Formats: sequence, C-alpha cells, structure tokens
Amino acid sequence: MNILVIEDEERLAVLVKQGLEENSYTATLAFDGLTGKHLALQNDYDLIIMDIVLPYINGIDLCKEVRAVKPDIPILMLTALGTTNDKVEAFDAGADDYLVKPFDFRELHVRIRALTKRSGVTARRHNYILKYADLELNDQTKIVKRSGTEIVLTPKEFKLLEYMMQNNERVLSRAEIADKVWNTHFDTGTNFIDVYINYLRKKIDKNFDQKLIHTKSGMGFILRNGEL
Repeated sequence: MNILVIEDEERLAVLVKQGLEENSYTATLAFDGLTGKHLALQNDYDLIIMDIVLPYINGIDLCKEVRAVKPDIPILMLTALGTTNDKVEAFDAGADDYLVKPFDFRELHVRIRALTKRSGVTARRHNYILKYADLELNDQTKIVKRSGTEIVLTPKEFKLLEYMMQNNERVLSRAEIADKVWNTHFDTGTNFIDVYINYLRKKIDKNFDQKLIHTKSGMGFILRNGEL
C-alpha cells in the first residue's frame, strides 16, 4: 500500500515513514504543500496523510485541490490544531479523518486500516440512489435533492446524510456517527457532531414544512418523516 505523507516537521515525517514501513507500507514524504500537491496529483496513492500548517500551500487548501481531482482518495489530517472549528474546517475541505498531535502510532495505524478498508469497499460497491420521503441522494453523481430541488452539501455533510438515510427511522448516537462517518471515537468534550447536524438541518429542513432530521434528547439523532 502506497501512502503519501505531507508534513513540514521533518523529524516527525521521518518517524511516521519509519513506522509505516515497519508495518509493510510504502511511504513517500513531502515537506511542503506545493511538493505534496505535485506528488498527489501526479502519482497514485492509496492514502494521503497531511498536516494543516504547511509552507506554500496550507493543508486545508491542499485538501480541497486534491479532492477536486481525486474525489475518492482517503485523506487523513495529522495536525496540532485540535479545536472543534479546526476539525470542522478540515472535514469541510474534504478530509476523511483527523488525528491531533501528539499521537500514538498505534492509533494512526488503526485509522489508516479503517480508512483504506472503507475506501476499498466503497470502490467495489454498486452506485445507487437512496430515497426517503421527498429526499433523494445519488451516490454516483453526489447530488442531493429534496422535492426536486438540488441541495449543495460538503463532502462530510454528504457522508453524514448518506449514513442517516441508510439508517432512516433509527436513532443514531453521537458515538455511532463519529465511528461510522468520521472513523473516530466521539470526544464528549467537543460538539462537532452537533455542528454538522445543524448544518444539515439548515440545508435539508429549513425551507420545508415537513422536518426530517430530529433530535432524540439524551440519545442522538434520527431521520424520520414526521414528529417523534
């Protein structure tokens, strides 16, 4: 498996490379965003690990540029910036996962396995259209419509809605959403799940009389056509 690591802290980058190679991965290093962009777009990688604070092109802009050309490649942000706003910005840019420094390499390894396993399943599955009530999600074109009106979502909003539609009329806990959509454990000290639910509500429900996204107090969230 071929992994690109874009990290300007050379000592950390070398340590990550060594850890990856000890676990039978092939790792390529880039120490700035511009070099990382060139390598990411010119070569085929199974996963990209990148920092946010990078010379020349920061990780947020780099993630957007890579995602625009290669929408299916897994991207993991590895950064010292760990606030909820930092995480939301990274996920909005197209990151699939987010790991805050300092970290244990074992956790990085587990996240890599989860991301690459899920991307492999995604690549093999058939394209399909999900429908619930007047809501429609096309997994091939990445287009979402409600009552025929197209709704523009960020990549992470799309994944969250897709999971809720696949599990409609079932209460989803914050821990489950964090695990299945973000491939991470839910940190009770952050509210990024609630932030994304609110983003979805504003786009999916705001202009419609019938609300579909509901909160089950103390339990989680549910996609349901009608009041609880």
